[in-house]
Amino acid sequence: MLLSGRSCDVLSVGRVGVDVYPTQIRKPLDEVENFTKFLGGSAANVAVAASRYGHRTALISKTGNDPFGRFIHRQLRLYGVDDCFVGLEPASPTPVTFCEIFPPENFPIFFYRTSESPDMRIREEELPLRHIRAAEVFWATLTGLSAEPSRQAHFAAWEERNCRRYTIIDLDYRPKFWPNGGERESAVAALKQCNVAVGNTEECWVATGERDPKRAAKAMLDLGVEIAVVKRGPEGAMVMTHDEVIEAPTLSVSTLNGLGAGDGFGGALCHGLISGWELGEVLRFANTAGALVASRLETSAAMPSEDEVRKAMERLPL
Repeated sequence: MLLSGRSCDVLSVGRVGVDVYPTQIRKPLDEVENFTKFLGGSAANVAVAASRYGHRTALISKTGNDPFGRFIHRQLRLYGVDDCFVGLEPASPTPVTFCEIFPPENFPIFFYRTSESPDMRIREEELPLRHIRAAEVFWATLTGLSAEPSRQAHFAAWEERNCRRYTIIDLDYRPKFWPNGGERESAVAALKQCNVAVGNTEECWVATGERDPKRAAKAMLDLGVEIAVVKRGPEGAMVMTHDEVIEAPTLSVSTLNGLGAGDGFGGALCHGLISGWELGEVLRFANTAGALVASRLETSAAMPSEDEVRKAMERLPL
């Protein structure tokens, strides 16, 4: 843990909240009678996923000073994520997210949060700069640029990081976070600060204006990224560098809730990069991890172990 003075392998910054999901599927929220809650938020989920693979992980974020905030701290510690950089924003409630579950492809999501939500109130002067410099992976998301002071804090962190090791931007795009636009300009600015980028086809289009995966990946490389990853759902994923293009299939599963799949992919991507695997192996592993998460109801609680992923990879098409 970081409290012992050691640096971490994966340091994630950004969204954290509580996911309140229905236990009854194929019902609209107004008809659902029973719910369960989980730790949520993309940055938190990626940290949890990386922790499942044995890495020292920590999260930079904030919660409200309320019962849901206390729940988040408890869950982070339960999943092995250091919460010492998760502060309090007493004036703002911890955000809550609801969803509807209509497998295999329809998962409407409802964010109960504003631009004043605690995880958007991360300030530059609060950043643990020494740990940002030392981490093997520094993971940030595009949504972290959608409001101040979080936006300025992200750029300050990237300046301190200076593209050390793996500085990753997740192009995580949620229209609700951008009521006044500016997402493409922000994505371009972020891509110039990072050496790894990952996003699904829509997110890559938002960032580059290109719908074709290869053209989108090339556009990201032209902005300075060294590794561009494009997730294509059931069609698998692609990684492009200046030297190679690799495509990998995904695992065929019965999808229950697709909302956490990208975060499962992200944590597995971190694990593979840190472990020094060939990019094709990283991609196959991450694809499989994401598919396993999609087959489960939860998000953070659904993140698989390496043994689970390896066993499932045996079912990948050749």
